[in-house]
Amino acid sequence: EVQLQASGGGLVQAGGSLRLSCAASGMTFDKWNIGWFRQAPGKEREGISFLSVTTGGTYYSSSVNGRFTISTDNAKNTVYLQMNNLKPEDTAVYYCAALHDHAISSSDPDLLPFYHYDFWGQGTLVTVSS
Repeated sequence: EVQLQASGGGLVQAGGSLRLSCAASGMTFDKWNIGWFRQAPGKEREGISFLSVTTGGTYYSSSVNGRFTISTDNAKNTVYLQMNNLKPEDTAVYYCAALHDHAISSSDPDLLPFYHYDFWGQGTLVTVSS
């Protein structure tokens, strides 16, 4: 079945960069929508970056807009989250998730954060030190 594997987390100094990867098996990303979420200890899960592979539309939360970029490599069946200018508040476990186009009722990428995502990766820890 569909499996997602998130990787690339680690320890980085404030102001540094990391690139997270989300590798898919059991499906290809075409006709899918990908979300990146994060959760810090004791805090609610936060959706931070979303992509419609079909339309190319993207959405970023205000907390990461201008610093993070979501992209895909169809040949590798992998989604990336490039994270620049990292801050200590970015410390969290990061998860990738996927939702098929069949479950999407609008092409507006601004609506992607509000859907329920069906498939989730295991998460990768990002720690940003001061």
